[in-house]
Amino acid sequence: MNLTVEKGDVLRESAALGVLASFEDAPLPSDVAALFDANDFRGRAKQTLLLYPRGAVAPSRLLLIGMGKRDAATPETIRQASALAVQKARELQVSAITIGVNGEIPLPADVTAQAFGEGIELGAYRFWRYRTNLTNEQTFEVASATVFTQTNEELTRAGVEMGQVIARGVEYARDLVNSPGYAMTPERLGEEALALGERLKLNVTVLDKAQLTEQGFGGILAVGQGSDNDPRFIVMEYGAANTNAPTICLVGKGLTFDSGGLSLKPADAMDTMKSDMGGAATVFGAMQVVAELKLPLHVVGLVSSAENMPSSTAYRPGDVIKSLSGKTIEVLNTDAEGRIILSDALFYAQRYQPAAIVEFSTLTGAIIIALGSHATGMFATNQELADQLSRAGEASGERVWQFPMWDEYHQMVKSEIADLKNIGGRPAGSITAGAFLAAFVGEYPFAHLDIAGTAWADKPAKPYDSHGGTGVGVRLLAEFLRNYQQ
Repeated sequence: MNLTVEKGDVLRESAALGVLASFEDAPLPSDVAALFDANDFRGRAKQTLLLYPRGAVAPSRLLLIGMGKRDAATPETIRQASALAVQKARELQVSAITIGVNGEIPLPADVTAQAFGEGIELGAYRFWRYRTNLTNEQTFEVASATVFTQTNEELTRAGVEMGQVIARGVEYARDLVNSPGYAMTPERLGEEALALGERLKLNVTVLDKAQLTEQGFGGILAVGQGSDNDPRFIVMEYGAANTNAPTICLVGKGLTFDSGGLSLKPADAMDTMKSDMGGAATVFGAMQVVAELKLPLHVVGLVSSAENMPSSTAYRPGDVIKSLSGKTIEVLNTDAEGRIILSDALFYAQRYQPAAIVEFSTLTGAIIIALGSHATGMFATNQELADQLSRAGEASGERVWQFPMWDEYHQMVKSEIADLKNIGGRPAGSITAGAFLAAFVGEYPFAHLDIAGTAWADKPAKPYDSHGGTGVGVRLLAEFLRNYQQ
């Protein structure tokens, strides 16, 4: 979408549709208030009212959108209101809109502007590439939006542009997750990484099955051995390590389809398993954002990608796997495969001597029971890193909730016949999964974010969400990396 910023008043600028976002406790201008009964619009969050001003104000149609109480305003308030504006405009078949705010927003201008950029861009997102015979009305898209500001135009423009860059990273992640398993195999994901590297000048390496075998990536190879689609290990590198640019490793789980393997999933739990590469998608989207924003960091994206299928060549419960680290893993359940492929990626990350390792994965159903779809579970070995991620989650609207990582949980994944076992039983299932992963990061600060409950939405809860992949983690990582402190 073409998104611009101008200084002025949305009520004084001609437009097919003007949008005025207003707080509950902000009196509307008299020329607007005279157009409707006061009971028709109170400014409650996400309340809307469409008006036909007939010359009372410059826009030929005026859409009022409520933002709730002013003293409770957050970037999320702006993000949701602006996404709703785009969707209402699409319903009205209006190709260009103007948008402004009634009353002063109690947030910094750049923060407000970024939320506008994210909300407008994400509000327009749809994944319809596989739908056919759509009418012109159904395929209609809002082509442009102009944000009017009465404060700092330059600061607003920079914030809106940043928000749009971040939102495009989210959309990229959503596209990857929403692609069917046959269209997004490990090989195809590797090709996607190479294309991203070419487009944004990232240094990209993709290891195929022969290279993985030669180098000893036992975890990835074991999980992928039951599929005709061979596994891949993907390295995407932005910048270079130096004293002024700390190294951050981002690690993502890239199970392009997870049947559960021989520990087969129930049929009704399998249709969304193309989303089991949601962690990889987060890393892809974040790498795009990092490169487009030209952040002063050395960021390395690592993705273990495989397809977990049942066959005569599949790995079995009871097998013992030798991982890249040399540590051995007893397999008790082949559907706890994500932690096995991640063990190789996390150990690989140590070669960069990173200031932090941050990993995203759709890892456990237990985290959905604990947190639902409203927060991502966080498990960290370093409290300073955890605190930075928590702050980034609050600021970005992608909240995280920290769980303990006491030694007792690490003991639960110790095996009698190998170094580790891939499940610790039903109790504390999400925590023991995090403890398993922590065994492969050495002494480097590490945070595992379990996005099993937040990476997919059957029924979007917010106007800027959509059915399917959410792209969760991209906004959080953008906020974390922009403000990273070593």
